[in-house]
Amino acid sequence: MHNTRYVVIFVTVLTVVVALLLSLLATGLQPIHQRNEAIYNKKAVLAAIESSLNQEAANMSEDQVQSIFDEDIQQVVVDYRGNIIEGVRSEDVDMAKERKKPVEQRQFPVYIYEGESGDKIYIVSVRGSGLWDEIWGNIALQSDFNTIAGASFDHKGETPGLGAEIKDNPKFSEQFEGKELYDGDTYTSVDVVKNGARGPHEVDGISGATITGNGVADMLEQGIQYYEPYFETIKKSN
Repeated sequence: MHNTRYVVIFVTVLTVVVALLLSLLATGLQPIHQRNEAIYNKKAVLAAIESSLNQEAANMSEDQVQSIFDEDIQQVVVDYRGNIIEGVRSEDVDMAKERKKPVEQRQFPVYIYEGESGDKIYIVSVRGSGLWDEIWGNIALQSDFNTIAGASFDHKGETPGLGAEIKDNPKFSEQFEGKELYDGDTYTSVDVVKNGARGPHEVDGISGATITGNGVADMLEQGIQYYEPYFETIKKSN
């Protein structure tokens, strides 16, 4: 009887101690996790302008990434009408949460990169659905708001070797550089097609990943269009 009692007390105390230690570890590691996540997201933004940076974002140190954000990038958050929302940084906008809101309540992040040449590149964030789960990307536009300067993509659960190639295969995202969103004054976005992409409004999809490719195309068409009111505001002010 006494032995059973001691075992119960020991297990209870051990459970409490382990739970307390895990809680302390989680609390103590949270700032580190948040910092790492912030740097990861910033690298994803910079991956869309690698050709302008002349270096791969994935290979940048934390200090290099932060330096570019501090010195060369302006962060602007806009609403669906293109109005700037004061007091909010682009990096603090959670696109996964924003996507669940009505469009009228959403916040849309814009990163404006200005390099040594003085030319501005506008990087916008988009989010959509792939085969298994959400996909997202950062699309860099030249100051004409028509020509794509670069793109980067990521996903939550696409199939390795297939849909996951939107992130893992740099050749997929490289196709978007130089593509155009408009045919004259008509917004067309950029379509992802099965082999044989033609002209400035198409890129080749990934073999065996048609649904993911369609998801990317839909994400771009709808996601970039949300920023049009802001683009028009900038055009009128220039």
